[in-house]
Amino acid sequence: MAKAFMDEDFLLETETACDLYRMVKDEPVFDYHCHLSPAQIAENRQMPDLADAWLSGDHYKWRMLRAMGIDERYITGDADGYEKYLAWARTVENLIGNPLYHWTHLELQRYFDIHEPLTEKSAPAIWEKANSILQTPELSVKGIFEKFNIYAVGTTDDPIDSLDDHKIIAEGSAPIGKLNTKVIPSFRPDKALELNDGGFVNYIEKLSQASRIEIKTFDDALAALENRLDFFISRGCQSSDHGLEYVPYLETSIKDVHKSFKKALARRNVSNEEADAYKTLMLVSLANLYAKKNIVMQLHLSVIRNVNTNQWLRTGINTGFDAVNDVMLCENLSALLDLMEMECQEGGLPKTILYSLNPKDYYPLATIMGGFQDSSCTGKMQLGSAWWFCDHRDGMEEQLRVLASLGMLPAFVGMLTDSRSFLSFPRHEYFRRIMCNLIGKWVENGEYPRDMQKLEKIVKDVSFGNAKRYFG
Repeated sequence: MAKAFMDEDFLLETETACDLYRMVKDEPVFDYHCHLSPAQIAENRQMPDLADAWLSGDHYKWRMLRAMGIDERYITGDADGYEKYLAWARTVENLIGNPLYHWTHLELQRYFDIHEPLTEKSAPAIWEKANSILQTPELSVKGIFEKFNIYAVGTTDDPIDSLDDHKIIAEGSAPIGKLNTKVIPSFRPDKALELNDGGFVNYIEKLSQASRIEIKTFDDALAALENRLDFFISRGCQSSDHGLEYVPYLETSIKDVHKSFKKALARRNVSNEEADAYKTLMLVSLANLYAKKNIVMQLHLSVIRNVNTNQWLRTGINTGFDAVNDVMLCENLSALLDLMEMECQEGGLPKTILYSLNPKDYYPLATIMGGFQDSSCTGKMQLGSAWWFCDHRDGMEEQLRVLASLGMLPAFVGMLTDSRSFLSFPRHEYFRRIMCNLIGKWVENGEYPRDMQKLEKIVKDVSFGNAKRYFG
Protein backbone atom coordinates (compact mmCIF):
# COMPACT_ATOMS: atom_id res chain seq x y z
CA MET A 1 0.00 0.00 0.00
CA ALA A 2 1.45 3.36 -1.03
CA LYS A 3 2.29 5.82 1.74
CA ALA A 4 0.66 9.23 1.80
CA PHE A 5 2.67 12.11 0.31
CA MET A 6 5.14 13.49 2.87
CA ASP A 7 3.00 12.58 5.89
CA GLU A 8 4.05 12.46 9.54
CA ASP A 9 6.11 9.31 8.86
CA PHE A 10 7.91 10.79 5.84
CA LEU A 11 11.26 8.97 5.29
CA LEU A 12 10.64 6.77 8.35
CA GLU A 13 10.46 3.12 7.30
CA THR A 14 10.30 1.24 10.60
CA GLU A 15 8.53 1.44 13.95
CA THR A 16 11.84 2.13 15.69
CA ALA A 17 12.61 4.97 13.28
CA CYS A 18 9.22 6.54 14.04
CA ASP A 19 9.79 6.22 17.79
CA LEU A 20 13.26 7.78 17.54
CA TYR A 21 12.06 10.69 15.42
CA ARG A 22 9.29 11.50 17.90
CA MET A 23 12.03 11.82 20.53
CA VAL A 24 13.99 14.47 18.60
CA LYS A 25 11.47 16.36 16.49
CA ASP A 26 11.10 19.11 19.11
CA GLU A 27 14.78 19.37 20.06
CA PRO A 28 16.28 22.87 19.68
CA VAL A 29 18.30 23.71 16.57
CA PHE A 30 21.94 24.81 16.68
CA ASP A 31 22.62 25.89 13.09
CA TYR A 32 26.30 26.45 13.71
CA HIS A 33 27.29 27.27 10.11
CA CYS A 34 25.06 29.35 7.83
CA HIS A 35 25.15 32.48 5.69
CA LEU A 36 22.15 34.33 7.09
CA SER A 37 22.46 38.10 7.01
CA PRO A 38 23.08 39.63 10.47
CA ALA A 39 21.64 42.91 9.14
CA GLN A 40 18.36 41.21 8.21
CA ILE A 41 18.23 39.55 11.63
CA ALA A 42 18.88 42.88 13.38
CA GLU A 43 16.07 44.59 11.45
CA ASN A 44 13.71 41.64 12.11
CA ARG A 45 13.10 41.39 8.40
CA GLN A 46 9.63 40.55 7.13
CA MET A 47 9.90 38.87 3.73
CA PRO A 48 7.54 40.59 1.26
CA ASP A 49 6.46 37.54 -0.75
CA LEU A 50 7.21 33.92 -1.51
CA ALA A 51 9.46 34.77 -4.45
CA ASP A 52 11.72 36.85 -2.24
CA ALA A 53 11.68 34.24 0.53
CA TRP A 54 12.41 31.31 -1.80
CA LEU A 55 14.37 32.61 -4.77
CA SER A 56 16.41 35.60 -3.61
CA GLY A 57 20.03 34.47 -3.50
CA ASP A 58 19.26 30.73 -3.59
CA HIS A 59 21.73 29.28 -6.07
CA TYR A 60 20.47 25.73 -5.37
CA LYS A 61 17.17 26.67 -7.01
CA TRP A 62 18.82 28.79 -9.70
CA ARG A 63 20.76 25.75 -10.96
CA MET A 64 17.53 23.76 -11.33
CA LEU A 65 15.76 26.63 -13.10
CA ARG A 66 18.61 26.68 -15.63
CA ALA A 67 18.36 22.90 -16.01
CA MET A 68 14.68 23.43 -16.86
CA GLY A 69 15.73 25.81 -19.64
CA ILE A 70 14.33 28.89 -17.91
CA ASP A 71 15.69 32.20 -19.23
CA GLU A 72 18.12 33.99 -16.88
CA ARG A 73 15.71 36.93 -16.72
CA TYR A 74 13.49 34.75 -14.49
CA ILE A 75 16.43 33.63 -12.33
CA THR A 76 18.81 36.49 -11.56
CA GLY A 77 17.27 39.00 -13.96
CA ASP A 78 14.63 41.72 -13.80
CA ALA A 79 11.43 39.64 -14.10
CA ASP A 80 8.94 40.39 -11.34
CA GLY A 81 8.67 38.14 -8.34
CA TYR A 82 5.47 36.39 -9.38
CA GLU A 83 6.92 35.49 -12.79
CA LYS A 84 9.98 34.01 -11.09
CA TYR A 85 7.79 32.10 -8.66
CA LEU A 86 5.72 30.61 -11.51
CA ALA A 87 8.95 29.52 -13.23
CA TRP A 88 9.97 27.80 -9.99
CA ALA A 89 6.59 26.08 -9.65
CA ARG A 90 6.95 24.73 -13.20
CA THR A 91 10.43 23.48 -12.33
CA VAL A 92 9.46 21.84 -9.02
CA GLU A 93 7.14 19.39 -10.75
CA ASN A 94 10.19 17.90 -12.48
CA LEU A 95 12.39 17.50 -9.38
CA ILE A 96 11.42 13.94 -8.48
CA GLY A 97 14.30 12.47 -6.48
CA ASN A 98 15.90 15.88 -5.86
CA PRO A 99 16.19 17.20 -2.28
CA LEU A 100 14.79 20.55 -3.42
CA TYR A 101 11.46 18.84 -3.98
CA HIS A 102 11.38 17.68 -0.37
CA TRP A 103 12.74 20.97 1.00
CA THR A 104 10.16 23.00 -0.93
CA HIS A 105 7.27 20.96 0.41
CA LEU A 106 8.61 20.76 3.96
CA GLU A 107 8.79 24.57 3.90
CA LEU A 108 5.24 24.84 2.57
CA GLN A 109 4.02 22.50 5.31
CA ARG A 110 5.97 23.88 8.27
CA TYR A 111 5.79 27.62 7.54
CA PHE A 112 2.40 27.88 5.83
CA ASP A 113 0.45 24.71 6.74
CA ILE A 114 0.11 24.00 3.00
CA HIS A 115 0.15 20.26 2.29
CA GLU A 116 -0.83 20.40 -1.37
CA PRO A 117 2.01 19.71 -3.86
CA LEU A 118 3.29 22.78 -5.69
CA THR A 119 2.43 22.62 -9.38
CA GLU A 120 1.67 25.11 -12.13
CA LYS A 121 -2.02 24.53 -11.38
CA SER A 122 -1.78 24.98 -7.59
CA ALA A 123 0.78 27.81 -7.74
CA PRO A 124 -1.63 30.83 -7.81
CA ALA A 125 -3.59 29.71 -4.72
CA ILE A 126 -0.41 28.79 -2.83
CA TRP A 127 1.06 32.21 -3.71
CA GLU A 128 -1.94 34.01 -2.21
CA LYS A 129 -2.09 31.94 0.99
CA ALA A 130 1.66 31.94 1.65
CA ASN A 131 2.02 35.68 1.01
CA SER A 132 -0.74 36.52 3.48
CA ILE A 133 0.94 34.39 6.16
CA LEU A 134 4.36 35.93 5.40
CA GLN A 135 3.04 39.29 6.60
CA THR A 136 2.24 37.98 10.09
CA PRO A 137 4.61 38.45 13.07
CA GLU A 138 5.00 34.66 13.24
CA LEU A 139 7.04 34.80 10.03
CA SER A 140 9.24 37.77 10.81
CA VAL A 141 12.83 36.68 11.47
CA LYS A 142 12.18 36.71 15.21
CA GLY A 143 8.95 34.79 14.75
CA ILE A 144 10.70 32.15 12.63
CA PHE A 145 13.46 31.69 15.22
CA GLU A 146 10.84 31.17 17.91
CA LYS A 147 8.62 28.91 15.77
CA PHE A 148 11.47 26.54 14.97
CA ASN A 149 13.11 26.66 18.42
CA ILE A 150 16.40 28.00 17.04
CA TYR A 151 18.90 27.93 19.90
CA ALA A 152 21.71 29.55 17.89
CA VAL A 153 22.87 30.39 14.38
CA GLY A 154 26.50 30.83 13.38
CA THR A 155 26.84 33.48 10.69
CA THR A 156 29.89 33.73 8.41
CA ASP A 157 31.83 36.97 8.79
CA ASP A 158 34.99 38.55 7.42
CA PRO A 159 37.65 39.72 9.92
CA ILE A 160 37.22 43.30 8.73
CA ASP A 161 33.48 43.30 9.54
CA SER A 162 32.42 45.75 12.24
CA LEU A 163 29.92 43.25 13.71
CA ASP A 164 27.67 46.22 14.52
CA ASP A 165 24.59 44.15 13.71
CA HIS A 166 25.74 41.42 16.08
CA LYS A 167 26.09 44.06 18.79
CA ILE A 168 22.55 45.33 18.14
CA ILE A 169 21.19 41.78 18.26
CA ALA A 170 23.05 40.89 21.47
CA GLU A 171 21.88 44.09 23.19
CA GLY A 172 18.26 43.54 22.16
CA SER A 173 18.10 46.96 20.53
CA ALA A 174 15.22 47.96 18.25
CA PRO A 175 13.81 46.78 15.92
CA ILE A 176 14.63 43.15 16.73
CA GLY A 177 14.18 43.55 20.47
CA LYS A 178 15.15 40.81 22.90
CA LEU A 179 16.03 37.64 20.99
CA ASN A 180 16.28 34.25 22.65
CA THR A 181 18.27 32.86 19.72
CA LYS A 182 22.02 33.39 19.94
CA VAL A 183 23.47 34.94 16.78
CA ILE A 184 27.16 34.04 16.76
CA PRO A 185 29.76 35.45 14.34
CA SER A 186 32.24 33.05 12.73
CA PHE A 187 35.74 34.18 11.76
CA ARG A 188 36.37 33.61 8.01
CA PRO A 189 39.81 35.03 7.03
CA ASP A 190 40.00 33.56 3.50
CA LYS A 191 40.88 36.86 1.82
CA ALA A 192 43.92 37.32 4.06
CA LEU A 193 45.34 33.99 2.85
CA GLU A 194 45.25 34.52 -0.91
CA LEU A 195 48.65 36.09 -1.58
CA ASN A 196 48.38 35.96 -5.38
CA ASP A 197 44.79 37.21 -5.54
CA GLY A 198 44.36 40.51 -7.37
CA GLY A 199 42.55 42.08 -4.43
CA PHE A 200 45.03 41.03 -1.75
CA VAL A 201 46.72 44.41 -1.27
CA ASN A 202 43.43 46.29 -1.01
CA TYR A 203 42.18 43.74 1.49
CA ILE A 204 45.31 44.06 3.64
CA GLU A 205 44.78 47.83 3.71
CA LYS A 206 41.25 47.29 5.00
CA LEU A 207 42.50 44.77 7.57
CA SER A 208 45.06 47.33 8.71
CA GLN A 209 42.34 49.94 9.17
CA ALA A 210 40.04 47.56 11.04
CA SER A 211 42.78 46.38 13.41
CA ARG A 212 44.59 49.74 13.64
CA ILE A 213 47.84 47.88 13.03
CA GLU A 214 50.16 48.99 10.24
CA ILE A 215 50.80 45.89 8.15
CA LYS A 216 54.20 45.70 6.51
CA THR A 217 55.28 42.14 7.37
CA PHE A 218 53.84 38.66 7.84
CA ASP A 219 54.02 39.15 11.60
CA ASP A 220 52.02 42.36 11.29
CA ALA A 221 49.34 40.55 9.29
CA LEU A 222 49.13 37.79 11.89
CA ALA A 223 48.93 40.35 14.69
CA ALA A 224 46.12 42.14 12.86
CA LEU A 225 44.19 38.90 12.44
CA GLU A 226 44.66 38.06 16.12
CA ASN A 227 43.42 41.53 17.00
CA ARG A 228 40.27 40.96 14.96
CA LEU A 229 39.82 37.44 16.31
CA ASP A 230 39.89 38.82 19.86
CA PHE A 231 37.27 41.38 18.82
CA PHE A 232 35.11 38.62 17.32
CA ILE A 233 35.43 36.61 20.53
CA SER A 234 34.24 39.67 22.47
CA ARG A 235 31.11 39.51 20.27
CA GLY A 236 30.55 35.81 21.05
CA CYS A 237 32.56 34.09 18.28
CA GLN A 238 33.09 30.37 18.92
CA SER A 239 34.42 29.15 15.57
CA SER A 240 36.48 30.00 12.54
CA ASP A 241 35.88 28.86 8.98
CA HIS A 242 38.16 28.37 5.98
CA GLY A 243 37.10 27.59 2.43
CA LEU A 244 39.91 25.81 0.57
CA GLU A 245 39.68 24.66 -3.05
CA TYR A 246 42.72 22.49 -2.28
CA VAL A 247 44.85 21.92 0.82
CA PRO A 248 48.16 23.82 0.65
CA TYR A 249 51.28 22.34 2.18
CA LEU A 250 54.70 23.75 1.46
CA GLU A 251 57.25 24.36 4.17
CA THR A 252 59.99 26.91 3.60
CA SER A 253 61.96 29.32 5.76
CA ILE A 254 60.12 32.07 7.59
CA LYS A 255 62.56 34.46 5.93
CA ASP A 256 61.33 33.36 2.49
CA VAL A 257 57.69 33.77 3.53
CA HIS A 258 58.44 37.31 4.72
CA LYS A 259 60.00 38.06 1.32
CA SER A 260 56.98 36.69 -0.52
CA PHE A 261 54.60 38.73 1.63
CA LYS A 262 56.53 41.93 0.87
CA LYS A 263 56.53 41.09 -2.85
CA ALA A 264 52.75 40.77 -2.77
CA LEU A 265 52.38 44.08 -0.93
CA ALA A 266 54.56 45.69 -3.59
CA ARG A 267 52.13 44.28 -6.21
CA ARG A 268 54.84 42.10 -7.72
CA ASN A 269 54.11 38.64 -9.09
CA VAL A 270 54.13 35.85 -6.52
CA SER A 271 54.58 32.25 -7.66
CA ASN A 272 52.11 29.53 -6.72
CA GLU A 273 54.81 27.92 -4.59
CA GLU A 274 55.42 31.17 -2.70
CA ALA A 275 51.68 31.61 -2.19
CA ASP A 276 51.29 28.07 -0.87
CA ALA A 277 54.21 28.48 1.54
CA TYR A 278 52.62 31.68 2.88
CA LYS A 279 49.20 30.06 3.19
CA THR A 280 50.69 27.03 4.97
CA LEU A 281 52.44 29.18 7.56
CA MET A 282 49.40 31.41 8.06
CA LEU A 283 47.05 28.44 8.52
CA VAL A 284 49.41 26.88 11.06
CA SER A 285 49.74 30.20 12.89
CA LEU A 286 45.97 30.68 12.97
CA ALA A 287 45.44 27.11 14.22
CA ASN A 288 47.74 27.96 17.11
CA LEU A 289 45.58 30.99 17.93
CA TYR A 290 42.38 28.94 17.68
CA ALA A 291 43.77 26.31 20.05
CA LYS A 292 44.91 28.95 22.52
CA LYS A 293 41.57 30.77 22.47
CA ASN A 294 39.34 27.64 22.32
CA ILE A 295 37.95 28.44 18.86
CA VAL A 296 36.66 25.60 16.66
CA MET A 297 38.45 25.39 13.28
CA GLN A 298 36.24 24.47 10.32
CA LEU A 299 37.88 23.50 7.01
CA HIS A 300 35.59 23.34 3.95
CA LEU A 301 37.39 21.42 1.21
CA SER A 302 37.08 20.29 -2.42
CA VAL A 303 35.17 23.10 -4.14
CA ILE A 304 36.01 24.39 -7.59
CA ARG A 305 34.69 27.92 -8.10
CA ASN A 306 33.11 29.68 -11.08
CA VAL A 307 33.46 26.93 -13.68
CA ASN A 308 31.56 28.97 -16.31
CA THR A 309 33.50 32.17 -16.94
CA ASN A 310 30.89 33.78 -19.20
CA GLN A 311 28.12 33.28 -16.64
CA TRP A 312 30.38 34.33 -13.76
CA LEU A 313 31.10 37.62 -15.57
CA ARG A 314 27.36 38.15 -16.14
CA THR A 315 25.99 37.17 -12.73
CA GLY A 316 28.91 37.25 -10.27
CA ILE A 317 30.01 34.87 -7.53
CA ASN A 318 27.71 32.55 -5.57
CA THR A 319 25.13 32.37 -8.35
CA GLY A 320 25.26 28.62 -9.02
CA PHE A 321 28.41 28.04 -11.06
CA ASP A 322 30.58 26.26 -8.49
CA ALA A 323 31.17 22.50 -8.55
CA VAL A 324 32.67 19.51 -6.78
CA ASN A 325 36.47 19.34 -6.95
CA ASP A 326 38.31 16.03 -7.23
CA VAL A 327 41.74 17.29 -6.21
CA MET A 328 43.89 14.88 -4.20
CA LEU A 329 43.99 16.26 -0.68
CA CYS A 330 45.03 13.55 1.79
CA GLU A 331 48.81 13.83 1.68
CA ASN A 332 48.77 17.61 2.09
CA LEU A 333 45.97 17.57 4.65
CA SER A 334 47.62 15.00 6.88
CA ALA A 335 50.93 16.89 6.68
CA LEU A 336 49.25 20.24 7.41
CA LEU A 337 47.35 18.87 10.42
CA ASP A 338 50.53 17.21 11.67
CA LEU A 339 52.44 20.50 11.45
CA MET A 340 49.59 22.28 13.26
CA GLU A 341 49.64 19.60 15.96
CA MET A 342 53.38 20.07 16.48
CA GLU A 343 53.29 23.87 16.41
CA CYS A 344 50.17 24.48 18.51
CA GLN A 345 51.30 25.38 21.99
CA GLU A 346 47.99 24.68 23.77
CA GLY A 347 47.54 20.91 23.69
CA GLY A 348 47.82 20.32 19.96
CA LEU A 349 45.21 21.01 17.31
CA PRO A 350 42.11 23.04 18.09
CA LYS A 351 38.75 21.30 17.85
CA THR A 352 38.47 20.74 14.09
CA ILE A 353 35.66 19.93 11.65
CA LEU A 354 36.66 18.58 8.22
CA TYR A 355 34.07 18.97 5.45
CA SER A 356 34.42 17.84 1.86
CA LEU A 357 32.16 18.60 -1.06
CA ASN A 358 33.35 15.37 -2.68
CA PRO A 359 32.07 12.18 -1.00
CA LYS A 360 35.12 10.30 -2.25
CA ASP A 361 36.97 12.09 0.54
CA TYR A 362 34.80 10.79 3.40
CA TYR A 363 36.82 7.63 4.03
CA PRO A 364 40.24 9.35 3.89
CA LEU A 365 39.04 12.26 6.06
CA ALA A 366 37.52 9.93 8.64
CA THR A 367 40.74 7.96 8.94
CA ILE A 368 43.01 11.02 8.98
CA MET A 369 40.98 12.71 11.70
CA GLY A 370 41.15 9.52 13.76
CA GLY A 371 44.89 10.04 14.01
CA PHE A 372 44.39 13.35 15.84
CA GLN A 373 41.70 12.49 18.40
CA ASP A 374 42.76 13.00 22.02
CA SER A 375 41.47 13.16 25.59
CA SER A 376 40.71 16.91 25.55
CA CYS A 377 37.08 16.23 24.59
CA THR A 378 34.86 13.59 23.03
CA GLY A 379 34.92 13.87 19.25
CA LYS A 380 37.55 16.60 19.07
CA MET A 381 38.03 15.86 15.37
CA GLN A 382 34.79 15.80 13.36
CA LEU A 383 33.79 14.55 9.91
CA GLY A 384 31.57 17.44 8.90
CA SER A 385 27.96 17.07 7.85
CA ALA A 386 27.10 16.18 4.24
CA TRP A 387 27.39 19.62 2.71
CA TRP A 388 26.06 21.61 -0.27
CA PHE A 389 25.79 19.18 -3.19
CA CYS A 390 25.79 16.28 -0.71
CA ASP A 391 23.04 17.32 1.71
CA HIS A 392 20.39 15.03 0.24
CA ARG A 393 19.19 11.68 1.56
CA ASP A 394 21.87 9.56 -0.13
CA GLY A 395 24.62 12.00 0.77
CA MET A 396 23.57 12.25 4.41
CA GLU A 397 23.24 8.49 4.75
CA GLU A 398 26.68 7.97 3.20
CA GLN A 399 28.31 10.48 5.55
CA LEU A 400 26.58 8.90 8.57
CA ARG A 401 27.55 5.37 7.49
CA VAL A 402 31.20 6.29 6.97
CA LEU A 403 31.35 8.12 10.29
CA ALA A 404 29.73 5.17 12.09
CA SER A 405 32.05 2.69 10.34
CA LEU A 406 35.32 4.54 10.96
CA GLY A 407 34.58 6.89 13.84
CA MET A 408 31.94 7.44 16.52
CA LEU A 409 28.49 8.46 15.37
CA PRO A 410 27.20 9.33 18.90
CA ALA A 411 29.89 12.06 19.11
CA PHE A 412 28.80 13.74 15.85
CA VAL A 413 27.89 17.45 16.04
CA GLY A 414 25.15 17.01 13.46
CA MET A 415 23.48 19.05 10.76
CA LEU A 416 23.95 22.60 9.50
CA THR A 417 22.08 24.44 6.76
CA ASP A 418 24.93 26.43 5.12
CA SER A 419 22.02 28.56 3.90
CA ARG A 420 21.20 32.18 3.12
CA SER A 421 17.47 31.57 3.52
CA PHE A 422 15.29 32.00 6.61
CA LEU A 423 13.05 29.27 5.19
CA SER A 424 15.75 26.59 5.38
CA PHE A 425 15.33 25.38 8.97
CA PRO A 426 13.21 22.32 8.03
CA ARG A 427 16.44 20.88 6.62
CA HIS A 428 17.25 19.99 10.22
CA GLU A 429 14.01 17.99 10.33
CA TYR A 430 15.01 16.34 7.04
CA PHE A 431 18.36 15.32 8.54
CA ARG A 432 16.80 14.05 11.77
CA ARG A 433 14.33 11.88 9.87
CA ILE A 434 17.14 10.41 7.74
CA MET A 435 19.35 9.76 10.80
CA CYS A 436 16.51 8.16 12.79
CA ASN A 437 15.55 5.99 9.83
CA LEU A 438 19.12 4.75 9.37
CA ILE A 439 19.59 3.94 13.06
CA GLY A 440 16.11 2.41 13.21
CA LYS A 441 16.97 0.01 10.38
CA TRP A 442 20.16 -1.04 12.18
CA VAL A 443 18.16 -1.75 15.33
CA GLU A 444 15.39 -3.66 13.59
CA ASN A 445 18.00 -5.69 11.71
CA GLY A 446 19.46 -6.83 15.03
CA GLU A 447 22.68 -4.86 14.60
CA TYR A 448 22.17 -2.82 17.82
CA PRO A 449 19.96 -3.47 20.86
CA ARG A 450 16.55 -1.79 21.07
CA ASP A 451 17.67 0.05 24.20
CA MET A 452 15.46 3.09 23.83
CA GLN A 453 17.11 5.00 26.67
CA LYS A 454 20.52 4.72 25.01
CA LEU A 455 19.10 5.34 21.53
CA GLU A 456 17.28 8.45 22.74
CA LYS A 457 20.55 9.86 24.09
CA ILE A 458 22.31 9.17 20.78
CA VAL A 459 19.71 10.82 18.54
CA LYS A 460 19.21 13.81 20.86
CA ASP A 461 22.96 14.37 21.16
CA VAL A 462 23.49 14.26 17.39
CA SER A 463 20.45 16.50 16.82
CA PHE A 464 21.47 19.20 19.31
CA GLY A 465 23.34 18.31 22.49
CA ASN A 466 26.73 17.55 20.94
CA ALA A 467 26.86 20.83 19.01
CA LYS A 468 25.92 22.81 22.11
CA ARG A 469 28.74 21.18 24.10
CA TYR A 470 31.29 21.25 21.26
CA PHE A 471 30.94 24.95 20.53
CA GLY A 472 30.97 25.82 24.23
